Amino acid sequence: MGDPADGIAVRAAAAAQVFVPDPARPVLAEGDLHHLDRVLRLRPGEAVVASDGRGAWCLCRFRGADADEAAALEPDADVRREPPEGRPVTVAFAPAKGDRPEWVVQKLTELGVDRLVVLAADRSVVRWEGSRAEKAVARLERVALEAAAQSRRVFLPEIAGPQSVRQLAEGSAGLTLAERGGPAAEPSLSLVAVGPEGGWSPAERALGLGTVGLAEHVLRAETAAVAAAVVLCAGRSGGRA
Repeated sequence: MGDPADGIAVRAAAAAQVFVPDPARPVLAEGDLHHLDRVLRLRPGEAVVASDGRGAWCLCRFRGADADEAAALEPDADVRREPPEGRPVTVAFAPAKGDRPEWVVQKLTELGVDRLVVLAADRSVVRWEGSRAEKAVARLERVALEAAAQSRRVFLPEIAGPQSVRQLAEGSAGLTLAERGGPAAEPSLSLVAVGPEGGWSPAERALGLGTVGLAEHVLRAETAAVAAAVVLCAGRSGGRA
C-alpha cells in the first residue's frame, strides 16, 4: 500500500494527474490528451499520475500526442492504493450567485472534503431545481474532478443535493449548523452546513440542531464554507491543517 506521505510527494512531483477507469491500463477520457499535449505542453517521457478516484493510482509516462487516448500513457510503476485520509467529512453549502459555487467546490476539494452537499436553504437566493439542478451538479462534479487532479487527490469527492436542511438532517447523523457565536468545533465533528447570506430561517433553527462557530467576525457564505472545511479536515488529522 505504501506510505501516504511518500505517495503525495511522488504525485506532487509529477507533471500532471488524470482520472481513468483502471490505472493499470490507463485510457484517457475525451479531451485529456489535448489537455496534456496542447494546454500543459507535456513532452514525451514526462511523469503523469493516473488514478481511478477511489484510492488507486499509478505513475505513468506520457508518450506524446502521436499516441491515441488508449496508448498515450505508459505505466512506469506498480499500481498503489492509498487508505482514506480518515473519517469522512461533509460540508453542505447554499449556492450563491455567479461562479461562487464553483469556487467553493474547487477549494473544498483541494482541502480534502469527502462529500459536498448543495443546500436548498429557506433563505437561499439561488435555487436549483429539476434539469437546472442536474446540470449545475454535473458542472460542479467537473470542477471537483479538475481540482482533485490539480491537488493530486486520489479520492474524488461526492457532490450531492440540492437538499433542504431537514432532508440533510434526516439522512445524516450529527448535522451541525455554522453560526456566528456558536461553540468551538469538537474534534469529532464531521458534518457542517453553511447557510446563505441571509442566515438560517426560524423553521431551520427550530429543528434543534447543534451549532458551531467558525470565526469571530461575520463571514461571507463561501468563506464560511472554506473555514468549515479547514476545521473538519484538521480535526480528523489531529489538528494538522
